[in-house]
Amino acid sequence: MSIDPAVILPAGLSYPPVAGNGDEVRDNEGNILPHWSYLLESIAELGPEAFSERQAKALRILRDDGATYNIYSDAKSPSRIWNLDLVPNIISSDEWGTIEAGLQERGELFNLLLRDIYGPGKLLRQGIIPAEALFSHRGFLRACHGITVPGEHELILHGVDLIRDDDGKMLVIGDRTQSPSGAGYALENRTVMSRVFPSLFRDSHVHRLAAFFQQLRNKLISLSPHSSRSRIAVLTPGPRNETYFEHAYLANYLGFYLVQSDDLVVRNGFLWMKSLDGLNRVDVLLRRVDDWYCDPVELRSDSRLGVAGLLEAVRAGNLIVANPLGSGVLENPVFLRYLPDISKALLGRELRLPSVQTHWCGEPDDLAYVLEHLPELVIKPIYRTSGISSSAGALLTQAELVELRLRILANPAQYVAQPVMAASYLPSFQDSQLLPRPAILRSFAVASNNSYSIMPGGLTRVGGTESEFIISSQSGANSKDTWVVASEPERLLESNSRGDDLQVREAENINLPSRVLENLYWMGRYAERAEASLRILRTTFMLLNGEEPLTPRLRQKFRAAVAKVTTTVLVGDLISDQDLVRQLQDGAVLSSIANNLNSMLFCADETKELLSSDTYRVINDIRDALADLNSTFTVARLSAPEEALDPLVTALMALSGLNHESMIRGFGWRFMELGRRLERATQSSALMNCLLSTVLPEPEQSRVNEALLLTLEGLISYRRRYGARTAIQTSLDLVLLDGDNPRSIIYQLTQMLAHVRKLPNSKGYLHELPPAERIMVEGSALVRLSSLNDMCADVDGTRLQLKNVLTELEALLLRASDMITDRYFDHREQSQQLVSSQWEGV
Repeated sequence: MSIDPAVILPAGLSYPPVAGNGDEVRDNEGNILPHWSYLLESIAELGPEAFSERQAKALRILRDDGATYNIYSDAKSPSRIWNLDLVPNIISSDEWGTIEAGLQERGELFNLLLRDIYGPGKLLRQGIIPAEALFSHRGFLRACHGITVPGEHELILHGVDLIRDDDGKMLVIGDRTQSPSGAGYALENRTVMSRVFPSLFRDSHVHRLAAFFQQLRNKLISLSPHSSRSRIAVLTPGPRNETYFEHAYLANYLGFYLVQSDDLVVRNGFLWMKSLDGLNRVDVLLRRVDDWYCDPVELRSDSRLGVAGLLEAVRAGNLIVANPLGSGVLENPVFLRYLPDISKALLGRELRLPSVQTHWCGEPDDLAYVLEHLPELVIKPIYRTSGISSSAGALLTQAELVELRLRILANPAQYVAQPVMAASYLPSFQDSQLLPRPAILRSFAVASNNSYSIMPGGLTRVGGTESEFIISSQSGANSKDTWVVASEPERLLESNSRGDDLQVREAENINLPSRVLENLYWMGRYAERAEASLRILRTTFMLLNGEEPLTPRLRQKFRAAVAKVTTTVLVGDLISDQDLVRQLQDGAVLSSIANNLNSMLFCADETKELLSSDTYRVINDIRDALADLNSTFTVARLSAPEEALDPLVTALMALSGLNHESMIRGFGWRFMELGRRLERATQSSALMNCLLSTVLPEPEQSRVNEALLLTLEGLISYRRRYGARTAIQTSLDLVLLDGDNPRSIIYQLTQMLAHVRKLPNSKGYLHELPPAERIMVEGSALVRLSSLNDMCADVDGTRLQLKNVLTELEALLLRASDMITDRYFDHREQSQQLVSSQWEGV
């Protein structure tokens, strides 16, 4: 069935024809292709308003999932929600069969090419590849010569960027072989689309993506030498990396560890993960760190993203890295120029899927052609790095062309030139209408038993304007889900259960990297620290703006309380609104609420793979509330300022509740709880010491007691138990000694002692208590053995016993924190090369 392009579809959501041959929706006669008909009819019936609502829903889902992409050039807001255009890219099953066969063939060729480059060097000896084309590329690593991967495939993952040529056929414009990105985002796109358009997705009979990721998991498990226990990890540069969401998402989806360089160490030729119970061997590493940064000893010496000695472990055959180190050389665009000859030499035939015509300036004839036709070509550096991008001659001024010519002549071997390839157009929903936008497709292949398994579809990216030249996520391009609509049953992949022994997997669930545990611990501490500061600020605002004015002595008392809890020195004798706002908003102040919340959010990002979607939704609420507070909370708008703090306090309590109800009671949860309880005990002790250690006359003492109870969320309980009038002794009983009050200090000490007893302790203590547990017992005894009468006694205007108990308790808690840190967390020493071997300018 085809639709007349002249007919306006219902609700006004029609897709206008595109001039020329670049339209992927219509044939040469202008008729909508059959596999696009149902989608466009459904969108038209939906209408622009309803479609906009679906787009907003998709954005909410992406936000709640924590799907982000970091833009390096945006210093103010580098982390952005992943862009998804809800109009999918549709490819018919028949056409996909041809594309799939070409991608499988290309994967086989690049696998053989990688093996030859670091092995026999047949192509070099026969002159098929010029030596300068290979050795002048920074992706070639001499240190990787002779390293092989078990099995038939060196190249485990292969990404290919495709566009349509003038004839409508797919054309390869680039290969991604170091650590191809985008597969995880494609899976997230599919998840969102199936939720936003469930009926449309189901009725379109779209090929599923799960089999591709199942094959990836099976392949990585098969590379492990251990049949019953395979420890596989995903190496990420960390939360600041542009695609960190994808790293965490894939690690969680595949069931692998997500590790950073700090989590790993090489000992005795093996790679080990530093975890709570010591070192655990890693057999396979799926890396998302570029080649040069993986080993600071043999590669880039200033790298903090790699592991010293990693190449040593790989070379010894004790570790498999996917993709193998050195595979970045395959991204050299010079190879496209020689690919027909390479294919004939290695496969005995030319590739079915052609590549874009490429001229290498290292060849004299090519150089002369490029310089003569510079305004008509796209000039690309052969090695991709930050700050260096492609240049379209047609978009350059005469002066810029002259400068480009001089750069090429200065180092011709470092540049290739390609004709300007106009990307074909797909419909994109923008400004409440369907508009044509240029698009490119990145496909993905994973090594299987015999050949390569291809993801059905891939990640489609579309430009923001009709004339967009550079279509990339870093430039702000949107993404699309790619639907291969099925006309035949899908092939199901049998599950490989190797390495999934139940007892082993259960043991692995509690075996987390030390870095992850440390971040969970500090996530709990920063959350409690921010909440304590918010609570005392909220109470102070309420008292300052209350019906009954504060005496100068009380103003000074609460000024001291704010300074104590927030560990901030406030300027002036009396607290001011400006002081309070600065303490709330100024992220440059180390102990400010903004700084504590940002630190908590960073710890959450570091442990993203362990947090549920509901938990991350609350974390995003905190992120948004903090941003809104910073932009709207000013001294000039201090009408009922305590109400502006309520959303943050509520969100922090929701986060605490979710972690308590959703997290498995493993070591990760215990360390988060330890951090929370220790910080709450510390903050409560400091607040009590500040407010109650000095004897005040009535009614000032009652107001201070009430403020303390209000801040520690005990005022309602107190009134129900003791009546309306607050007294110092009963107030202390509730917030210090009541074991049933989850805000009391004794409750925190009891919980900490229970958690510490569950942690692994060093052997050799016999029946002696370990140091951290001893401190918790000592703190509990200190509080439990204290007499309320003695602590409330007036000694020259001071409650000396109370002050001494709380001061000693604070010192004990500080010692406990130091012991936990020293015993369980990692302290990394940086490795350095004795002699630098990196390329100049890398």
